Amino acid sequence: PVGLSLLRGMAPARRDFTRLRYSIALMLMASYASSLGGLATKVGTPPNLIGARMIEEHIHVTIPFFQWMLLAFPLAFLMFLLMWAYLSWRCPADADIVVHAFRPASGERGVGRLTAGERNVLIAALVTMLLWIVPGALAIVWGADDPRCKTLSAVLPESVAALVGLALLFVLPTDWKRREFTLTWDDAVKIDWGTIFLFGGGLTLGDLMFSTGLAEAIGNGLVSLTHAESMLGITFLFTLLAAAVSETTSNTASANMLVPIAIAVAKAARVNPLLPALGACLGSSMGFMLPVSTPPNAIVYGSGCIPIATMVRYGLLLDVIGVLVIFFGVVALGSLVLG
Repeated sequence: PVGLSLLRGMAPARRDFTRLRYSIALMLMASYASSLGGLATKVGTPPNLIGARMIEEHIHVTIPFFQWMLLAFPLAFLMFLLMWAYLSWRCPADADIVVHAFRPASGERGVGRLTAGERNVLIAALVTMLLWIVPGALAIVWGADDPRCKTLSAVLPESVAALVGLALLFVLPTDWKRREFTLTWDDAVKIDWGTIFLFGGGLTLGDLMFSTGLAEAIGNGLVSLTHAESMLGITFLFTLLAAAVSETTSNTASANMLVPIAIAVAKAARVNPLLPALGACLGSSMGFMLPVSTPPNAIVYGSGCIPIATMVRYGLLLDVIGVLVIFFGVVALGSLVLG
């Protein structure tokens, strides 16, 4: 909605903003940047949480929030720069668009100060992020084996940090005299429980693939079929597969299917499964060609500015770039950051 408002304000009165080349770049960048932003943090997108949980359950490696950022943020930022350069080159702004570029800002000067509710949400978000980041940062400074780090991780796991942020929203008032608070139970029951069940069901599916032996059977079959027996080969294979599968299914479904298989294939080949699992996890967010790939793609396609053929044309090259960035980034930074 913000992007559409900007385009309406920037477009000259005589032109339909949905037909401007610049509108393609702006809307695609909004969609793709949303996916890349989710890549950068452990809680940014469901595939990250799915991958981190399966890595912890089946490889017995815990990736703290801060270490995840050290690994994924540089990859997301590099992809963002490459994407911005590519879309700016392919869809430059017309001269009359540049003239009108700053017009929308003039109507926003009277927005005013933050309301009490907005301020409380900001406080809760900052506290939650601080509780997520500090334990990992201290583990780097003190060492992961330091007793203080182990105690802090046991007392304040990431799930508890999220609950602290949620609790703050229930207790921070917007109007103390009227006993009105930022979040009420009526608001809380409107949570999209379907998404929660999808996430939980995917984790259960991954566990069942291991407990029934299905993941091991698929892993052995893929090793025999592809002859990918090195850690680098398996990592590249599953990064590529994750990006390809996420084009026709959601990125959440892609991670649920491929992360456990990547772990099983690596174990069958007798190599460390951590990097292949990370490749499958992060590669699941590299779906840029079709609306079904990610929710941001679907939202942008629904705006009417981006025909599906246009999204496929621009997204294909970005898929290739994304697979290469994820593969080389995971190989280069994975061992360095995670040990």
